[in-house]
Amino acid sequence: MSDLRGYGDSDKPTGEAGHAASSFRAMAADQLPLMDELGHATFAIASHDRGGRTTHRLCLDAPARVRRAAVLDIAPTLTMFERTDMAFAMAYFHWFLWAQPAPLPKRLIGADSSYHLRAAMLGWDGASPFDTRFFDPACGAEYERINADPATIHGLCEDYRAAATIDLNHHRADRAAGRRIACPLLVLWGERNRMWRTYDMLAVWRAEASGPVEGAPIVSGHYIAEENPEATAAMLETFFTQGGV
Repeated sequence: MSDLRGYGDSDKPTGEAGHAASSFRAMAADQLPLMDELGHATFAIASHDRGGRTTHRLCLDAPARVRRAAVLDIAPTLTMFERTDMAFAMAYFHWFLWAQPAPLPKRLIGADSSYHLRAAMLGWDGASPFDTRFFDPACGAEYERINADPATIHGLCEDYRAAATIDLNHHRADRAAGRRIACPLLVLWGERNRMWRTYDMLAVWRAEASGPVEGAPIVSGHYIAEENPEATAAMLETFFTQGGV
């Protein structure tokens, strides 16, 4: 497992006009030399949230490398922006806050990074904020350590600035050129996550793919691997075994 640039203990791009260094294209490109170093000319990949968006880009930019892909609890980025309404804006307020120009979001988050982490990032259980019972205390402490770093806060915001700008341009160009996900794709989502009531998840991903797309909801909120690891692992194992992984 690799941290995306800007997150964890990975490098933190300082940011520049256009936000290309924090785009999903840049994050996807990071994975290729990593897999080369590990000796994998081709590979299967499973990924959650921002990692899922990176995987979407990886499938488009390096289709010969990805044999099978699984995305967990996301709809395509462009689809979500195109269908923005009041319900989406209220539930996903952070997409619009974190994408604001520097230094506003960084200063707001940095004023109380622990509260922000628990309220905006770890409170997505589908029931109530601050419900982190699915996270091991050591995991929670690590999240707090990383997210207290001003460079991480900046990296987080740069990711969301890129998602609202250059990433949408990349996605629109793909659509115009007819580039779609060619490998088999598994889509899993938390059935308690309020936003997925907005989308026909298989339909929106089939619109992005030329290859087969399958999937199902998991009894969980947003963090499906932590909240329901048995069901998540079983679905992933079945899907990837089909491909001889």
